[in-house]
Amino acid sequence: MQRSEVSSNLARFDGIRFGRTRANFGTEAKKRMMLGAYALSSGYYDQYYAKAQRVRTLLMADFKKAFESVDAIVAPTLPTVAQKVGSSASSPLYGELMDKLQIPASMTGLPSLAFPVGFSQNLPVGAQVIGQHFAEASLFNLVGAYQEETQYHLEFPDLKQTTKEDK
Repeated sequence: MQRSEVSSNLARFDGIRFGRTRANFGTEAKKRMMLGAYALSSGYYDQYYAKAQRVRTLLMADFKKAFESVDAIVAPTLPTVAQKVGSSASSPLYGELMDKLQIPASMTGLPSLAFPVGFSQNLPVGAQVIGQHFAEASLFNLVGAYQEETQYHLEFPDLKQTTKEDK
Protein backbone atom coordinates (compact mmCIF):
# COMPACT_ATOMS: atom_id res chain seq x y z
CA MET A 1 0.00 0.00 0.00
CA GLN A 2 2.78 2.42 0.87
CA ARG A 3 4.36 1.88 -2.56
CA SER A 4 1.02 2.60 -4.23
CA GLU A 5 0.75 5.86 -2.36
CA VAL A 6 4.37 6.71 -3.22
CA SER A 7 3.65 6.10 -6.88
CA SER A 8 0.54 8.26 -6.86
CA ASN A 9 1.97 11.08 -4.75
CA LEU A 10 5.33 11.33 -6.49
CA ALA A 11 3.67 11.38 -9.88
CA ARG A 12 1.79 14.50 -8.83
CA PHE A 13 4.83 15.98 -7.10
CA ASP A 14 7.08 15.76 -10.14
CA GLY A 15 4.46 16.63 -12.75
CA ILE A 16 4.73 13.34 -14.65
CA ARG A 17 1.13 13.74 -15.72
CA PHE A 18 2.10 16.99 -17.39
CA GLY A 19 4.81 15.61 -19.68
CA ARG A 20 7.82 15.69 -17.37
CA THR A 21 10.04 12.65 -16.93
CA ARG A 22 11.13 10.69 -13.89
CA ALA A 23 14.73 11.82 -14.40
CA ASN A 24 14.59 13.82 -11.15
CA PHE A 25 14.10 10.64 -9.10
CA GLY A 26 16.81 8.25 -7.92
CA THR A 27 16.82 4.51 -8.57
CA GLU A 28 15.16 3.60 -5.26
CA ALA A 29 12.29 6.07 -5.77
CA LYS A 30 11.74 4.78 -9.31
CA LYS A 31 11.58 1.17 -8.04
CA ARG A 32 9.01 2.16 -5.45
CA MET A 33 6.89 4.01 -7.99
CA MET A 34 6.94 1.01 -10.34
CA LEU A 35 5.92 -1.38 -7.56
CA GLY A 36 3.14 0.98 -6.56
CA ALA A 37 1.87 1.40 -10.11
CA TYR A 38 1.84 -2.40 -10.49
CA ALA A 39 -0.16 -2.86 -7.28
CA LEU A 40 -2.71 -0.30 -8.45
CA SER A 41 -3.03 -1.71 -11.97
CA SER A 42 -6.15 -3.43 -13.21
CA GLY A 43 -6.53 -6.92 -11.81
CA TYR A 44 -4.11 -6.38 -8.95
CA TYR A 45 -5.92 -3.71 -6.97
CA ASP A 46 -8.01 -6.17 -4.94
CA GLN A 47 -5.15 -8.62 -4.57
CA TYR A 48 -2.66 -6.07 -3.19
CA TYR A 49 -4.10 -2.68 -2.29
CA ALA A 50 -7.42 -3.82 -0.83
CA LYS A 51 -5.62 -6.46 1.27
CA ALA A 52 -3.19 -3.80 2.49
CA GLN A 53 -6.14 -1.63 3.55
CA ARG A 54 -7.37 -4.50 5.73
CA VAL A 55 -3.88 -4.89 7.23
CA ARG A 56 -3.84 -1.15 7.95
CA THR A 57 -7.05 -1.51 9.95
CA LEU A 58 -5.51 -4.31 12.04
CA LEU A 59 -2.35 -2.27 12.65
CA MET A 60 -4.42 0.71 13.77
CA ALA A 61 -6.24 -1.47 16.27
CA ASP A 62 -2.95 -2.84 17.62
CA PHE A 63 -1.47 0.65 18.05
CA LYS A 64 -4.67 1.88 19.71
CA LYS A 65 -4.46 -0.95 22.22
CA ALA A 66 -0.76 -0.28 22.89
CA PHE A 67 -1.42 3.42 23.51
CA GLU A 68 -3.90 2.54 26.24
CA SER A 69 -0.90 1.79 28.48
CA VAL A 70 1.97 3.87 27.02
CA ASP A 71 2.40 7.41 25.71
CA ALA A 72 4.98 6.55 23.06
CA ILE A 73 6.72 3.56 21.51
CA VAL A 74 10.48 3.58 20.99
CA ALA A 75 11.73 1.18 18.33
CA PRO A 76 14.64 0.70 15.94
CA THR A 77 14.43 2.44 12.57
CA LEU A 78 16.24 -0.32 10.66
CA PRO A 79 16.50 -4.08 11.15
CA THR A 80 20.30 -3.73 11.05
CA VAL A 81 22.89 -1.05 11.68
CA ALA A 82 23.48 1.27 8.74
CA GLN A 83 25.05 -0.39 5.74
CA LYS A 84 28.35 0.61 4.22
CA VAL A 85 28.10 3.24 1.48
CA GLY A 86 27.40 1.49 -1.83
CA SER A 87 26.46 -1.87 -0.34
CA SER A 88 22.79 -1.61 -1.35
CA ALA A 89 23.47 -1.32 -5.07
CA SER A 90 23.46 -5.10 -5.56
CA SER A 91 20.29 -5.74 -3.57
CA PRO A 92 17.02 -5.11 -5.46
CA LEU A 93 15.01 -5.47 -2.24
CA TYR A 94 17.25 -3.28 -0.08
CA GLY A 95 14.70 -0.50 0.35
CA GLU A 96 11.88 -2.92 1.07
CA LEU A 97 13.86 -4.71 3.76
CA MET A 98 15.23 -1.58 5.39
CA ASP A 99 11.83 0.17 5.58
CA LYS A 100 9.88 -2.61 7.26
CA LEU A 101 10.17 -1.15 10.77
CA GLN A 102 9.08 2.32 9.67
CA ILE A 103 6.10 1.31 7.54
CA PRO A 104 3.60 0.52 10.35
CA ALA A 105 3.59 4.10 11.67
CA SER A 106 3.44 5.47 8.15
CA MET A 107 0.59 3.17 7.12
CA THR A 108 -1.49 4.11 10.13
CA GLY A 109 -0.85 7.84 9.90
CA LEU A 110 0.85 7.95 13.28
CA PRO A 111 3.59 10.49 13.86
CA SER A 112 7.07 9.10 14.28
CA LEU A 113 10.41 10.77 14.70
CA ALA A 114 13.75 9.15 13.94
CA PHE A 115 16.84 10.15 15.86
CA PRO A 116 20.45 8.95 16.30
CA VAL A 117 21.20 6.76 19.31
CA GLY A 118 24.82 5.79 18.76
CA PHE A 119 27.28 3.96 16.55
CA SER A 120 28.24 0.36 15.88
CA GLN A 121 31.51 -0.30 14.04
CA ASN A 122 31.62 3.40 13.05
CA LEU A 123 28.14 3.15 11.48
CA PRO A 124 25.20 5.15 12.86
CA VAL A 125 22.37 3.48 14.73
CA GLY A 126 18.96 5.12 14.84
CA ALA A 127 15.74 4.73 16.75
CA GLN A 128 12.25 6.04 16.19
CA VAL A 129 9.62 7.16 18.61
CA ILE A 130 6.00 6.63 17.58
CA GLY A 131 3.17 8.58 19.15
CA GLN A 132 -0.57 8.83 19.06
CA HIS A 133 -2.32 10.88 16.42
CA PHE A 134 -1.55 14.60 16.81
CA ALA A 135 1.13 13.92 19.45
CA GLU A 136 3.99 15.41 17.46
CA ALA A 137 4.84 17.94 20.16
CA SER A 138 5.31 15.20 22.76
CA LEU A 139 7.61 13.30 20.38
CA PHE A 140 9.76 16.39 19.83
CA ASN A 141 9.89 16.93 23.60
CA LEU A 142 10.87 13.32 24.23
CA VAL A 143 13.63 13.30 21.62
CA GLY A 144 14.77 16.77 22.74
CA ALA A 145 15.16 15.52 26.31
CA TYR A 146 17.14 12.52 25.04
CA GLN A 147 19.42 14.78 23.03
CA GLU A 148 20.04 17.00 26.05
CA GLU A 149 21.45 13.92 27.81
CA THR A 150 23.47 12.53 24.87
CA GLN A 151 25.68 13.87 22.10
CA TYR A 152 24.91 11.37 19.32
CA HIS A 153 23.09 13.99 17.26
CA LEU A 154 26.33 15.97 17.07
CA GLU A 155 28.56 13.07 15.99
CA PHE A 156 29.29 11.82 12.48
CA PRO A 157 30.89 8.59 11.23
CA ASP A 158 34.26 8.64 9.51
CA LEU A 159 33.07 8.10 5.94
CA LYS A 160 36.51 6.94 4.82
CA GLN A 161 35.96 3.85 6.98
CA THR A 162 32.42 3.11 5.79
CA THR A 163 32.67 2.55 2.03
CA LYS A 164 32.04 -0.86 0.51
CA GLU A 165 35.52 -0.90 -0.98
CA ASP A 166 37.08 -0.61 2.51
CA LYS A 167 35.80 -4.04 3.64
